[in-house]
Formats: sequence, C-alpha cells, structure tokens
Amino acid sequence: MADPMRIRAQVKGDVATVRVLMSHPMESGQRKDADGKLIPAMHINEVTATLNGKVVLTSEWGPSVSKNPFVQFFVKGVKAGDKVAVTWKDTSGDSRTDEATAS
Repeated sequence: MADPMRIRAQVKGDVATVRVLMSHPMESGQRKDADGKLIPAMHINEVTATLNGKVVLTSEWGPSVSKNPFVQFFVKGVKAGDKVAVTWKDTSGDSRTDEATAS
C-alpha cells in the first residue's frame, strides 16, 4: 500500500481550504523500462473527499496526472474539529483513505 496522504484543512470563517498530497507513481502506460518494454499503466482513477462522512468531492482522473499528485479544493460549512477524509482508488485495484481534522 502507498504512503499516507498529507492532508491539511484550514478553516477561515465557514470555508475550509483542503490541500492533499498523494504518494503514487501514476504510470501512464506509455513509458518504457531499461529493456525497452512498456511499463503497464497504473494510475489513480477515482478520488473522493468527505466532510464528517458526507461526500463533498468526487473526481475521475486519467493517466495524464503527474506522479505524487497534489489537489486543493474549498468546502463551505466547515468548523474547526470537523473530519475531512480523502480516498483514492487506482487501476490496479489498490485504494487508500486518510483523514485530517480541520483547524
């Protein structure tokens, strides 16, 4: 399984800025290894974010997203202490969920 995501949720008023750094190789399937063989595609294809268990963001990604992707988004109606969770799933069937507390 991949390394933990780094998630920060900073509240200003009732809006939180959520920043997420994911650790993933994001292979597009177009690069070749040292022997000239194609490296199989393996990339994140689904990202979901929740606030206290309620879905606030869903996105579908393709092979053109860079290695160790970073995403930032804003969520309204957030208070300090609320839980923000982010889940990704990749084309190989792996998934990861990490959580942060809004501050």
